[in-house]
Amino acid sequence: MAVRYHQFNAIAFEENLNLKQLATAFPQGRLSARELRITIDPAGGMYIFPFGAVVAHDLAPERREAELARLRTSIPKLTAKVVREDYTVAEDPSYRTGIVDGALRVDSFTPARARIVALTVAQSAAMEYYEQLVESLFERTAKLVEVMELRGTVPLRTRPLHRFIGEAIVTRTEVISVLHLLDKPDEAWEDPAMDRIYDDLRAEFDLSDRYSALELKLRAIQESLELLVDIARDRRLFLLEGAVVLLILLELVLMLLPFLR
Repeated sequence: MAVRYHQFNAIAFEENLNLKQLATAFPQGRLSARELRITIDPAGGMYIFPFGAVVAHDLAPERREAELARLRTSIPKLTAKVVREDYTVAEDPSYRTGIVDGALRVDSFTPARARIVALTVAQSAAMEYYEQLVESLFERTAKLVEVMELRGTVPLRTRPLHRFIGEAIVTRTEVISVLHLLDKPDEAWEDPAMDRIYDDLRAEFDLSDRYSALELKLRAIQESLELLVDIARDRRLFLLEGAVVLLILLELVLMLLPFLR
């Protein structure tokens, strides 16, 4: 039997996806709590995950783009900025299941195993999107800290800082919400071979270490923003105290004016 190759093409969007809403656009799909699984033909299909990732499995490029166009029609405001990731699985009865030269080899490729691969590739694509987002926040935070280093203080106009803090909080909440992406799927618990597949794929995509790196950067951003807020608050308090002192001095001068004439 010749080796059969299975192709997975993942695309991660900026927005989260409402699976119940999309189920009406893809009536042939099978909806579960974790994904919307759509069978396109006997050989392939598509997986839609709520964290904004879509994975095509063994679909020709033109059919894949047609299904993505159908998705965009269902969600007109879907962003054009995306992250793509591809992965190949080789199937042959003579293979011993495992990763070889960066590609997964399996003796048989069942729908349950296909789902695990699709989920892991989707996780990796979504993780790359969050890595780009957090890296952008990290660079912008570094610039704010550099300004403070040069001037020794922060600008009096704190509204831009507050908006940036709000954006950072929203991003941090989104990233933390992807913790469930790293949860082991139910199929992996039911089959020792699939359990190994999932562990091998997680190691191949380096998901755990990448998430740890995201957490470290988010913590650094949070600590830097807390410092900036403290300095901004202290500066405003200093100016307020100075204004109070000036008002008291002005009042004393006004009280002494009659005696100085």
